[in-house]
Amino acid sequence: MRGFAPIWAVGIIAAWYFGLLYLEQNGTLDRWNATRVLGMILMVRTGRGKVALEKMARPRRFWRAYGEFSIWLCFIVMLGVILLIVTATLTTAAAPSEQNVLPASDLLLIPGVTSFVPFKWPMIALVIALVIHEYSHGLQARAHGMQVRSFGLLLVGPLPMGAFAEPEYEEMMRAPRRERLRLYAAGPSINLIATFVVLILLSATATGFAAKTPGVHASAIIEDTGAEDAGLMPYEIIIRIDGIRISDRSEFLEQMDLLTAGDEVTLTKLSTPNSDGSRTVRDISVTMGDRYNHHIGLCEGDSACIEYTEEWLVDMGIEQGDAFLGVSNLRSNTAAVEGWSFVFDDQFTPAQKGLGLLITPLILLSTPIALDGHTIPLQQRAMLTAGDGPIASTLGTEGMLDTFDFLFWLAWINFILGFANLIPMIPFDGGHMFRDAAHSTMRFVMRGADPIRIEGAANRLSSMSSLFVLFIVAIPIILPRLVA
Repeated sequence: MRGFAPIWAVGIIAAWYFGLLYLEQNGTLDRWNATRVLGMILMVRTGRGKVALEKMARPRRFWRAYGEFSIWLCFIVMLGVILLIVTATLTTAAAPSEQNVLPASDLLLIPGVTSFVPFKWPMIALVIALVIHEYSHGLQARAHGMQVRSFGLLLVGPLPMGAFAEPEYEEMMRAPRRERLRLYAAGPSINLIATFVVLILLSATATGFAAKTPGVHASAIIEDTGAEDAGLMPYEIIIRIDGIRISDRSEFLEQMDLLTAGDEVTLTKLSTPNSDGSRTVRDISVTMGDRYNHHIGLCEGDSACIEYTEEWLVDMGIEQGDAFLGVSNLRSNTAAVEGWSFVFDDQFTPAQKGLGLLITPLILLSTPIALDGHTIPLQQRAMLTAGDGPIASTLGTEGMLDTFDFLFWLAWINFILGFANLIPMIPFDGGHMFRDAAHSTMRFVMRGADPIRIEGAANRLSSMSSLFVLFIVAIPIILPRLVA
C-alpha cells in the first residue's frame, strides 16, 4: 500500500491547485477576499479583529516600550541563532559522513508530515502561535500610527502555513527605522515570551500528576549483574525490598544503603503492562554486586581510566562493598513529569529556576525527536495518574495528559517560530531587522556621505548577508546528502 501514497499525495495537490484556479477564474476568491499566491498558496484575508486591535493598542507608550524591549531581546536571540547555525555548519563540514540525513519532510516541521511532529496538538498550537505572532505585529503598527488593512492565514489545503497582518506598505516604509524595528521584532518576541509563559503553565501541570503505583523502575538492565540474573526487566516496577514498601527513588536508595555486596534480597516487582493494561506481581531473589568493583571493571585494565575512576568514586563516596543492583537510570514512577515541574519545586532557588527556564527550550526541542513524536516515554506515561488537586481531579488522568501534551507543543511551536524568524535573512523578520540595523550602521560609518550612497551600501550589505546566511544554512542540509 505504501507505493500508492505518493499518487494520493499528487492527486490531492493537483485537486487543490486546479480548485484554486477554478475559484479564481469565476470570481469566488475575490468575493471571499482571498488571493492565490505562488501558484497554490491561498491568502485568506479578514477584517475581523481590527476593532479589538484598536482597543488593545491604545496604551501606546506601553506598546512602544515593549517594542524597544523586543528589539534588544530579538538581537540577543539572533546572536544565538547565528552561533547555532555557524556551529552546525562547522560540525557538518568537519565530518559530513557522520551526520544524520533527515528526510525532506522532517526539515519542514509540518504537523502530521514531519515524522516526530504529530498532527492534532501541534496543529492547534501552530494556529495559536501564528495568530499571536501576526497580531503582535499589528499592535506595534497601530501603536505607531500605521494602519492595518487586514489579517489572514496562508493555507495549503487545510494546513495553515503562515499568518499575516497587512499594514499599509507606504506608511511602513515612510516610518522611522526605529519604529519599523519595533514592528519587525514584535512577532518573534511575543513567540519567545509565550514560550516561557507556557513553560510555567506546563510546569504547574506537571505537578498535578501522581504515580499510579508508587515505586521505582529502571530504563535498562546492566549485563552480568544480579538484576539480570534474577530476570528483572526494564520498566518493571519495584515496590518492595525484603517486604519493605518502596514509594520513590529516595526510599529505594535508603534501603540500598543498608545492604552490602553479596547480600541476597527479595524484590517485589510489577511486570510491564500486558495487552489489557494490567500488571502481574512477582517476587525475585537478587544477589547484590559490588558497586566499586563494577565501575573499576569498566576500565578493562586501562591504568589511566582506573586512576580517574578511583578519584571519581572517592568524590562520590562509593566504597568497596557498597551494594549494586545492576540497573541504569533508576527513577521514581513520576519521573516522566518530574523534569518539567522544577518551577514549582521548593528544592530549587529562584536563580536556579530562572536558569532552568532559559535552558528548558533547548531540551524541549530535542524531546519529540528522541521520543519519536511523543512528549513523554510511553512506558513512563502508563505509570501516571491524576493527582489529588482540584484541577487534576476534575480533568482526570486523560485530561491531564492531554493538557500536558497541548502545553508542550504550544511551547515547542512558539519557540521554533520565534527562533527561526530571527534568522538574519529576508524574508524572515530577522532579515528585515538586520537590513534596518545595517542602514543605521552604514549611516554612522559613512557620516556626511550622500544618503542615496548610504542606502545603496546598506542594501548591498543586507543582500550579501542574506546570501551568506542562506549558504551556511544550506551546508548542514545538503553536504551530508552529497557524501551519503
